[in-house]
Amino acid sequence: MTVVCRTRTWRPPWPLDVAGTLEPHCRGRHDPAYRVTADGAVWRASFTPDGPGTLRVRERADLGVVEASAWGPGAGWLLDGLPELLGAEDEPGSLEPVHAVVKEGLARWRGLRVGRSNRVFEALVPAVLEQKVVTTEAWRAWGYLLRRFGEPAPGAPEMRVPPPPAVWARIPSWEWHRAGAEAVRARTIVNAARAASRLEEDAAERRLRSLPGIGVWTAAEIRQRAVGDPDAVSVGDYHLPALVGWALAGRRVDDAGMLELLEPYAGHRYRVTRLLERSGPRPARRGPRMPVRDYRSW
Repeated sequence: MTVVCRTRTWRPPWPLDVAGTLEPHCRGRHDPAYRVTADGAVWRASFTPDGPGTLRVRERADLGVVEASAWGPGAGWLLDGLPELLGAEDEPGSLEPVHAVVKEGLARWRGLRVGRSNRVFEALVPAVLEQKVVTTEAWRAWGYLLRRFGEPAPGAPEMRVPPPPAVWARIPSWEWHRAGAEAVRARTIVNAARAASRLEEDAAERRLRSLPGIGVWTAAEIRQRAVGDPDAVSVGDYHLPALVGWALAGRRVDDAGMLELLEPYAGHRYRVTRLLERSGPRPARRGPRMPVRDYRSW
């Protein structure tokens, strides 16, 4: 069966770093739903309101445009949402840097935007899998579950479309175990799947956190990607307070200290942490790293 390809060309009215803007949606080098090809194009597979779809986005800096192609029943929806995905609704201009490192980051990464996927549940699942574990472990589980339960991506059958909520809700316990996700994270995702339609309508932090197993860190991670919230700080992150403290004050801080340092950037706190992650000074590693746990052997 031939899969029809639809295309769109969009000219952003400001500098745009396509790869950097889309990077938060990538869950590791082997993410079945995301890849970057040799020509610099970014591919994303998604289960849209119209069904599965695959989006290919390529920046043409020489022409000042973004070229996009899409396949599958969700192609039209993905192309319609391209500007928002790339930060058309973002407003970084009101950020006033008070630290030299933030000013330098803004100048260096002028094209970095905070976009929105408008797919709340798709942002929720990997965020829950990343709770209180090293990213390697979470990405391994994400990859296993997509290859096991996701369908081949239209136009890119080697990729996988994240399953819709109804499929996540039916994944049996032994498959979660094989993925390396323990019962608490599995139960959180299954419960969220049953409320997915309400979450897509309203992804306010209070609604997200009303779900069992969704705390402040997870809600922030979801909102950063799904609704493009430039102020959603990942409070409770294992590494972020040290990074922010070192970059902005030259010392390690805890969550409270991090929020105090970020207070001048209210409205842009997530944006600032992204800039620091890309170009800020980092503290020397001290103490043990978080161990990689393998629940599959438990």
